[in-house]
Amino acid sequence: MSAILHNGPIFDGHSADLLQGQAIYVEDGLIREIAPLDKLPGAERRIDLNGHFVMPGLIDAHFHAYGIEVDLEKVDHISPALRSLHARRFLESALHRGFTTVRDAAGGDLPLATALEQGLIDGPRFFFPGLAISQTGGHGDFRLPDHYDACACAYCGALATVADGPDEVRRVVRDQLRKGAHHIKLFVSGGVLSRTDPIWMRQFSDAEIRVAVEEAETRRAYVMAHVHTNEAALRCVANGVRSLEHVTILERDGADAIVAAGAFAVPTFAIGDAMKERAEQMGLPAAILDKVRAMGDVAYASLDHLRQAGAQIGFGTDLLGPLMDRQAREFRLRLPVCSPVEILRSATSVNAALLQMEGKLGTIAPGACADIIAIDGNPLDDIALFEQQERIGFIMRDGKVVRCAL
Repeated sequence: MSAILHNGPIFDGHSADLLQGQAIYVEDGLIREIAPLDKLPGAERRIDLNGHFVMPGLIDAHFHAYGIEVDLEKVDHISPALRSLHARRFLESALHRGFTTVRDAAGGDLPLATALEQGLIDGPRFFFPGLAISQTGGHGDFRLPDHYDACACAYCGALATVADGPDEVRRVVRDQLRKGAHHIKLFVSGGVLSRTDPIWMRQFSDAEIRVAVEEAETRRAYVMAHVHTNEAALRCVANGVRSLEHVTILERDGADAIVAAGAFAVPTFAIGDAMKERAEQMGLPAAILDKVRAMGDVAYASLDHLRQAGAQIGFGTDLLGPLMDRQAREFRLRLPVCSPVEILRSATSVNAALLQMEGKLGTIAPGACADIIAIDGNPLDDIALFEQQERIGFIMRDGKVVRCAL
């Protein structure tokens, strides 16, 4: 199918200077040409965007398709079939919020990706890690202290599995890559939504991290790591981790190390904001509530360190279950530190580079995938517009019109 999109200022994913008086020619799922309307060839469909702000489809680089419950221990007790139905709802809702690509952070798998490719789910492009990998007793080991196993088998749940020692980490990483994983997820510090590991806990040895990175590189893939502390960030970049998630308690030396290594940082403010507001009413255990309160506002200081250091700052949300509808709030939550154009770049061109899809996603340019949205209003003036889903009047993914309500 060919189409021409016209009559709207264009943010190309990079420059704050919008393209004016230009139209976009789309054919066979790709952007073929950008030029004045009268200079483009004929197309099967011509779409008047009615002055809407045109931009690349949004990318959420920390998404949980199978994150059905905020209390992650409960997810293991939900059948795979039911988890898939929840995932379908989460993915389709994300697409209708303008997110044409998501990167899963734990549990996303080949069957779900195949369902998206075959059109069984009308959702975004999907990059997945397979099961996230935790050490025994780490953030991804969701067994309670009183959990009893009749055998000594390692934990393997819906979202994560356990591996201890370089050889076992190597085997598990290879197995996730065998199953089609685009990237590998490790837990390298303690976390908020686990009861038994403090935030400051050091997880995985340097040798275990290096093995995961080494094996990922054999498939031209990379490692993303759950990282809250500055120490964990320094260890990750020293051992080749490409994508550092959350980076909530970061110091300037950690930010500088991320920049020096050419790595990416993916803060996730939406989940922290949601937990502060709703943790108690969701009935979460006291141990988790104490961690939520302890985090405070340190994440903003970390984001400022990253910005001042010139880091590549990605865009992720980390939302779970009933909190998924707050996905677009991430834009507004970054405003105390970042400018609107910086936030838009994070959700488009920076995330595309992170996903190893630079020039293909996150940009409006010839040769890029035709993932395009148009919104009523200018997000460079009011970044919170994304929270008004009805203002996103046009969504195209892979050259196919998902919504046209202009």
